[in-house]
Amino acid sequence: MNNIDYTRIKPYGDTYNDGKIQLSFTLPVPYGEEAKEAGKKLMEKMGIEEPQITHAEEAGTGFTFIVAYGILSHSVDYSAIEVPKVDVDVMDKYGVEDFIQEKIKRDVVIVGATTGFDAHTVGIDAIMNMKGYDGHYGLERYDGIEAVNMGSQVPNEELVAKAVELGADAVIVSQVVTQKDVHIPNLTNLIELIEAEGLRDRMIVIAGGPRIGHELAVELGYDAGFGPGTYAEDVASYVVQEMVKRGLV
Repeated sequence: MNNIDYTRIKPYGDTYNDGKIQLSFTLPVPYGEEAKEAGKKLMEKMGIEEPQITHAEEAGTGFTFIVAYGILSHSVDYSAIEVPKVDVDVMDKYGVEDFIQEKIKRDVVIVGATTGFDAHTVGIDAIMNMKGYDGHYGLERYDGIEAVNMGSQVPNEELVAKAVELGADAVIVSQVVTQKDVHIPNLTNLIELIEAEGLRDRMIVIAGGPRIGHELAVELGYDAGFGPGTYAEDVASYVVQEMVKRGLV
């Protein structure tokens, strides 16, 4: 494994670069041998050799769910990959608290919510709630941070109004529901409201969720985007360091 060619990386199954891959998908056709054959032909068109349908079952009338294996013929140049990501020196909870005390010298106000019709709170709670997630305490437990979690299904207008009322240093919006890209217009609308209030240069605005990455967030006008695997200290470290960097103290 010391002689890996990073310019030609393929999936790993039994041996290095054997291209073995597993995938599952649903076809809008009735369950049967024809559905299995259609699955094989689709896999071949994707560059998957020796396709094997290992499991197929009816997934409602007129639909077939398929689990399959095969050998991927394509490879990628891993050495050329560059991924836009948040550039921050992540501190733990105590490091963030010390940073606030030494560099900002006042409470940092952070307002967060899941906005629009999205009723999911798991994302915003993982960052904001005192209990946090996976052993990482949320922002409500941080000394020096006034964290206000507005919950779910919060209209963008209400989130902005609360941020204005509290003089928020940062706004965090979580989007879990992303079917038909509904999160895009909702996130865009929030930025437009903040800009209309003349607040864009006076606060840090962060987006997060399963399909939110830093690149997308920046494209939509946000300062940063945090996806799955993000903890409160990641967000807190970014907020406090960005505040000092931008002179928002």
